[in-house]
Order: sequence, then C-alpha cells, then structure tokens
Amino acid sequence: MRIDVHAHLWTDEYLDLLDSFGRDDTGTQRDTGAGATPGELEARFALNDSAGIAHQVLSVSPQVPHFAERRHAVTAARFANDLYADVVAAHPERFSAFAALPLPHVDDALVELTRALDDLGMVGVAVTTDVLGTTLADPAFAPVLAELDRRGSVLYVHPSGHDADTPLIGEHRMRWMVGAPMEDTIAVMHMILAGVPAAYPRLRIINSHLGGALPMLLQRADNQYQWESPGTPEKPSVAARRMWFDTVSHGHVPALRAAAESFGADRLVLGTDFPYQSGDLLRRAVTSVQDALSADDAAAVLDRNAAELFGRH
Repeated sequence: MRIDVHAHLWTDEYLDLLDSFGRDDTGTQRDTGAGATPGELEARFALNDSAGIAHQVLSVSPQVPHFAERRHAVTAARFANDLYADVVAAHPERFSAFAALPLPHVDDALVELTRALDDLGMVGVAVTTDVLGTTLADPAFAPVLAELDRRGSVLYVHPSGHDADTPLIGEHRMRWMVGAPMEDTIAVMHMILAGVPAAYPRLRIINSHLGGALPMLLQRADNQYQWESPGTPEKPSVAARRMWFDTVSHGHVPALRAAAESFGADRLVLGTDFPYQSGDLLRRAVTSVQDALSADDAAAVLDRNAAELFGRH
C-alpha cells in the first residue's frame, strides 16, 4: 500500500484562528490547493492516483498549535484535531492523520494526545523540530515521549520554519531551502545525543527530509561524538537506525542513495511534501525513489515500509 507520510492540509478557518492568536507566518500555507473543499480534495486525489499513492497521513506542520499562552494552544490543537477527524471520517481510505498537540503545555498535551488517539483514531502525533525554541530532547517533554512509547505510537517531526534560530539563515532568504533541512539535522542529532531512540524503544520516530544533512554527517558523528558529546549512550549511527526518515528530497537521486546507504532502505518511508511538491514534482517524489534504489528496495520504500509502520496492509 503506497502511503505518503509527509502531506499537509490546512483550511483558511484554521489559519485564521492561528493568526488571531498572534501567528504571522501563515501566508505560505494559503491558496496552495491544500484545503478541504470538494474541489481541492478531488484534485488532490487525482494527482495521488497519477503517482500510485493510495493514502496520505496528514499533518498541520509547520502550523502547529504551539503557543506560550495555554488557552491559545489548547483551542488551536482541538480545532486542528477535530478538523482532521472530520476529513478522515469522510475519506477513510484516502487519509489518516497525525494529531496536533498544545505544546509546550505538557499536561494539556497528554490530555489531547489521549483524546486524539483514543477517541479520534489518529495514528500518531506531529510536532516541529523545536517547540518555541526548545529542543524536543528537553526533559520537559519526556512525559509525552513516554506516553507515545507506552502506546507504541508514531512521532512525526517536521521543521518549524524558524530559521534554526539564526539570522544567518533568516536574513538571507534561505528559510525553507536551507533552514528547514538544517532544523531536521539539529533536531535528530539532539535526540540522538540525548539517547531518545534507545530510551523509548517502542516510539516510532519519523524525521522529515531524509533527516536533513544527517546522511552526510553520520560517519563524522560516529568519529567525533565520544570526545565532543561523551554522555551520548550509543553510536549515532546505531541511534539513527532506530528511527525512520521520509524521502522528501525534491527528486535528488544522490541524496536518496546516501540516505538508503546510511540508514538502510528499510528505514525510509515515502514523503511528497504536498502541496509544495505537486504536479510533476509530486510524481517525481515517487519515480526518483525508483531511479535511486534497486527494484526491491524501491518497492519496500514506496509500498511496504510505511504500511508496516502504521499496520496498514
């Protein structure tokens, strides 16, 4: 079953709600064809069919309901999850969804996690690479990771679009083409150095965009972690292979090959980044995997790995 784990859906109503709470960066999510109107959904399904994609797991990232104000975070998270529950209920063969959590408010996040997974039937949760500037590996978030681990559930990690907190990215027009994969790289290394994958062995972590630059840095990390980060509990390459990585690479065959050789093809799952890869670019998200890997490995990445990860066959 061909499942796309990196696909977005936003409605204007949700984005308007975020704006009303002080968010000022929703413009790039508007008018992209990623809404829930009948016309937008019909066009999405036709495009997916043209690429052989049977199912998408939806996430609101990067427009997650992470707000310092607790009331804003809780309201936005419930809105997002109710919206997704309605969309999935209307199209259960086409969609499932990652829940949004009202972070950094951990107690409220645990309540919403329970509601989303138990009552709304969601398949995991989606967060960004940082929570208002705080690493996912911060001990404050351990209760959320522990609950997901207890359930054997999925944590999907997507860039926040906050320029990796450096003006050298944000002030030089590189937020998404450079900043996003740098955020992926930093987030996954934070988790590796903190021992998150080993500490939560039943938690299934999916990192976006091949883990950013990690395929090129994994051997370097193995060579240097003992003197630079001596508290790291296991080799970075071992920790990395406990996680999964989506294949969003903008069709770059060398990057896909590097990821498959670094992590193993069994750790890669199809991602398209719809709507930002649409039309021919979305179809290329599939064919580039076929061009990069052996027929057996490509079939696993495209049609088996995610189905096994989510228990859909």
